[in-house]
Amino acid sequence: MTWIIVIVIVALILLWVVSVQNKLVKSDEFCNNALKQINVQQISRFDALQALVKLTREYSSYEAETLEKIVKERKITSSPSPTPRDIDANEKVLGEIGAKLIAVAEAYPDLKASQNYQDTMKSIKEYEENVRISRMTFNDTVTTFNREVRSFPVSAVAGLLGFQKREYLADDVTKKDYPAI
Repeated sequence: MTWIIVIVIVALILLWVVSVQNKLVKSDEFCNNALKQINVQQISRFDALQALVKLTREYSSYEAETLEKIVKERKITSSPSPTPRDIDANEKVLGEIGAKLIAVAEAYPDLKASQNYQDTMKSIKEYEENVRISRMTFNDTVTTFNREVRSFPVSAVAGLLGFQKREYLADDVTKKDYPAI
């Protein structure tokens, strides 16, 4: 009789460990997916910025060549498994390229007034908004995962199975400098 009780208790513990492992894998995959979604949107934004470089060529070949050099020097990463550091580095690169393009457009009012330029800038802003929302989603997902990994008794199983706390995406301090109202 006691053997049956011991076997039942061991079976219940094993079922619980498997259930925890499955839950941690699911949560970890949500984190990976959220990070990859950001990377995909960053690549789309990079493509839109390259389209702006091509538009610039119509107005100034010198400016276009300068911008093309900047774009080639600052390739964004498209790793199949991006890290938060990769994503943050991509954001920095995309911000620098975008700032250069806006400065060029300011020098060429005809470029800035063209419908193609306006449409491309609109799509870039949409990609930026998508990235912003996806960054929040990723950090929320990481919060959920980290809470699971750090909470007892799940933390014991997580440690045994190699699950570790994940790193958050950094806050973009440049976007916090809003003008005073």
